[in-house]
Amino acid sequence: MKIVLIGYMGSGKSTVGNLLAKKLNLAFIDLDQAIEEQEKISVLEIFEKHGEIFFRRKETEVLKRLLAEKEDRVLATGGGTPCYGHNMEQIEKSAAKSIYLKLSIQALVDRIRHEKAERPLVSTLADEDFPEFIGKHLFERTPFYERADEVVFCDGKTSEEIVDEILLSL
Repeated sequence: MKIVLIGYMGSGKSTVGNLLAKKLNLAFIDLDQAIEEQEKISVLEIFEKHGEIFFRRKETEVLKRLLAEKEDRVLATGGGTPCYGHNMEQIEKSAAKSIYLKLSIQALVDRIRHEKAERPLVSTLADEDFPEFIGKHLFERTPFYERADEVVFCDGKTSEEIVDEILLSL
């Protein structure tokens, strides 16, 4: 069984993915961490030194490799992964079950605001521009996210509640 978690940054893909993998006794892989291991530098450094296009190429390369591997696992993608190139098509064609962790704009703003410095796409935004950026970005990405096999609404739920809901859908 392969499960691919998709959703906007801050939606809980890594946290939920870790918990879900433990409950299912599967390996957990965070796509950004897999890219960092391959490139030997952080995602933030990749963005700073090589730019977003270079990062997206590496992201596609690593995603294809992980989807092609036979091992069962839970994979947490980056927030932009399904929206670039043919990544969502690759996810759809794979044997994996894709799950979109969906949150409202306000819930995302509240979550991401506290970790803005570690998020390359929003680290330089002024606080007053933050909600508008998230709303616009989410609007653009939602058509990709909603192609997932399953949509889980996450507002007001704990990570454990989200994992339980996913387990019921498997």
